[in-house]
Amino acid sequence: MMGSLLLCSVELVSLLPQLSDVHVVSVEVSDAVVAVYARTRSGEPAGCTGCGRLSEWCHSRYARRLADVTLAGRPLRVDLSVRRLYCENTTCPKVTFTEQVPGLTVRYQRRTSRLQSLVEDVGVVLAGRGGSRMLRILGIKLSRVALLSQLMRVPLPPLVTPQVLGVDDFALDGGTYGTLLVDATTRLPLTLWEGRDAKQLGRWLREHPGIDIVCRDGSLTYRQGITAGAPEAVQVSDRFHLWQGLSRRVQDIASAHRGCLPAALPTVSEDDHPPVEETTQNAAADSRAGRHAQSLFEAIQALTCTGRSHSSVARELGLDRRTVRKYARARTWQEVMRRPPRKPSMLDPYLDYLRQRWDDGQHSAKILHEELQTKGYLGHYQRVKMAVAPLRRGLPIDEPCERPPSPRETARWITTHPHRRSPHVNERLPRLLDHCPELKLTHDLVRRFATMLDNRDAAPLPGWLGDLKKSGLGPLVGFAGALHEDRHAVAQGITTPYNSGVNEGRITDVKLQKRLMAGRAGVRLLRHRVVLIAHLRRRHADRPTVPPR
Repeated sequence: MMGSLLLCSVELVSLLPQLSDVHVVSVEVSDAVVAVYARTRSGEPAGCTGCGRLSEWCHSRYARRLADVTLAGRPLRVDLSVRRLYCENTTCPKVTFTEQVPGLTVRYQRRTSRLQSLVEDVGVVLAGRGGSRMLRILGIKLSRVALLSQLMRVPLPPLVTPQVLGVDDFALDGGTYGTLLVDATTRLPLTLWEGRDAKQLGRWLREHPGIDIVCRDGSLTYRQGITAGAPEAVQVSDRFHLWQGLSRRVQDIASAHRGCLPAALPTVSEDDHPPVEETTQNAAADSRAGRHAQSLFEAIQALTCTGRSHSSVARELGLDRRTVRKYARARTWQEVMRRPPRKPSMLDPYLDYLRQRWDDGQHSAKILHEELQTKGYLGHYQRVKMAVAPLRRGLPIDEPCERPPSPRETARWITTHPHRRSPHVNERLPRLLDHCPELKLTHDLVRRFATMLDNRDAAPLPGWLGDLKKSGLGPLVGFAGALHEDRHAVAQGITTPYNSGVNEGRITDVKLQKRLMAGRAGVRLLRHRVVLIAHLRRRHADRPTVPPR
């Protein structure tokens, strides 16, 4: 008990600054609670809660029981005797008022200011159920509903109109989207709401005049809302979204020229592996998946050759439109049945030995596995059994073989800076570009746009857009039309240092808060947490650290 009393007396020192305006009568320590009995000092004037006028005219006293943060692992209770005073201002609507102790009491509150601040901060960081569990660990019993109620009572910081505003959308749930506004200078979120309505954005901008620059993506809705609400503001189209949109068009072009992609592979001599490839293709044609792919390819090609649209073919065959498009763009059925490359395994160094022993007449996978173990193989018997399975059907061992690049890989090869490409890519990409003029033209146009972004020079933009339209490549022609309509914002995105990176970071924070609340938070609660938690982090980051002694 003496140790507990000593610890409580030491930790009680942290409470004394709050009790500087009161007189501590006694302190009682038990296993259940630490009780501090105190009373306010008589004769000290107190300000009226109605008009603020000081008064010393005492009406009566009554006791307030306040809960504070735990002390030495025990709940701390402050039994405070406070005065009720008369207000000496005859024009004040209050006849009597209760004095408040700064830093200790709050009107209509049964918690101290320190405990209330802790409850609010835990509610901001962890929300309802998680915050309630954390408070229980700290010795404070509060339900998740009460914690959320305390959180929603916290006022939002005053909104200061920024000079540089970031606008972006985020997914709420299902097909519902929301809009997030961020101060691009301070990197703090301002507000968010449900929907991507241009009228709502324009109304908010008219209510908050003084914005000079607005960063956004290529959304037509936000462009119209900004033009209506802040016509004098400079709109900046984000460079990341511009590059992302161009990369998607490059992938579409690579998908349309899927038959050219095998040209990226090294040439193979005629007496190397043609018999193996021919045998493998015949085996694929004899398989169930191969027969299904071949029949589906023939049916789709027969219908699309008549000029019918992909949607009508999909409805007739009961397929997804993307499946029909994939089969329609392919030149052979083998292209839509590409086998993924086999991953390297511990058995690869022993494949030649397996092939030799099989030719010698040893066809038992169990015996072969035991022989490989004597040579240092540490793998499982099942892997050896699977390796020799093709040999039983007269096929070669499934050795690693390089496959053609996918359209996504090809797009990544083209959009990556030449100095950052791997030697593997630098060896295969020129071979592919020499074989396919369309991909070579796409590569040249992409590199020209990358040069504009690197040099922050938008002067070549009109000529580049004209070359996109003349390229004859459908995805690039459509992309050029979209950029031409938004060319002023695109030019600002190329030349100015402003971008939507702050917006993307805050959207990641919004998604994190949604997951912490299991996706069940309404827009009002989500707005409260996103705004308050950003200011809470900033407040603690700006707090000076105490140097170690």
